[in-house]
Amino acid sequence: MTSPPKRSIRRPSTASPEIDLHIEPVTPSRGDGLVRLRLDIAYDGTEYSGWARQPLLPTVCGVLEVGLSTVLRTPINLTVAGRTDAGVHAAGQVAHCDIPVEVLPEEPPRLVRRLARLLPTDVRVRGLTVVPHTFDARFSALRRHYTYRLSTAAYGADPLRARDTVSWPHQLDLQRMQDASTLLLGEHDFAAFCRRRVGASTVRGLQRLQWAAHGGDVLTADVSADAFCHSMVRSLVGALLTVGEGRRDAAWIAELLTADARSSAVTVAPAHGLTLIAVDYPSVSELAERAEVTRAVRGPVARSSANQRSSVPAPDRTE
Repeated sequence: MTSPPKRSIRRPSTASPEIDLHIEPVTPSRGDGLVRLRLDIAYDGTEYSGWARQPLLPTVCGVLEVGLSTVLRTPINLTVAGRTDAGVHAAGQVAHCDIPVEVLPEEPPRLVRRLARLLPTDVRVRGLTVVPHTFDARFSALRRHYTYRLSTAAYGADPLRARDTVSWPHQLDLQRMQDASTLLLGEHDFAAFCRRRVGASTVRGLQRLQWAAHGGDVLTADVSADAFCHSMVRSLVGALLTVGEGRRDAAWIAELLTADARSSAVTVAPAHGLTLIAVDYPSVSELAERAEVTRAVRGPVARSSANQRSSVPAPDRTE
């Protein structure tokens, strides 16, 4: 048995992986002898330099590809729904890979169990399913759901939730934050909230941004969109916290939507408060069409009609 990699501050997991596996005889899903696997993944991003593989740095993708390549004895390359930043967590990440049909175990549940023994305890493959080749974890996605969690308690975050809860010991006006959040809903050019990448659109369709209080001191923001650009969720949260503290008003949020470049006035909230909760996909019959539409490049949104939604969703970028 291969010993799991030794990592600092590691504690055994007591949770059993949720197994959702295809156990019928498998045939290639297309003519090249490959089958496509969907992986449902959860991880604590604290000790990782984000999802995307990087030379000499620990990443979630790197750990998973090494583990899968080891148990399947073939090189594995993953495509993911949301390329999370360093320190960001996931409870409902989705990825896919293509493997030769002959390397898929006759009893697929053994693959999940073997990965559970091999992977570090802060990365789990909770489900593994054979899917049609039209399924694309990134481009077939309808929307992504994130939650941002913080504590306003004077003592900071609860020790048992310190790795996914930001300490923000300031008085916040939840209603002001929610009112300002409403202005952000719909399709806009979120350039002021995104780190610019050459050739990348910053137009996105924000479908939900809802704040809630839990037990008085803990606040969460549930954020959903067709896709997010780089640092967008944390920038939205950072700007809204400024409003909640009374240092800015809702009109400032509306003004930011008219900007055509990242605003230095927007603070990016700490990474460890953010968790990717879930990714939604259409029915099997609509997967190919959805992927084709998502790959379309979005043009700039007219400032006078920025609140009108387009029928073309943006391709996913780094969150």
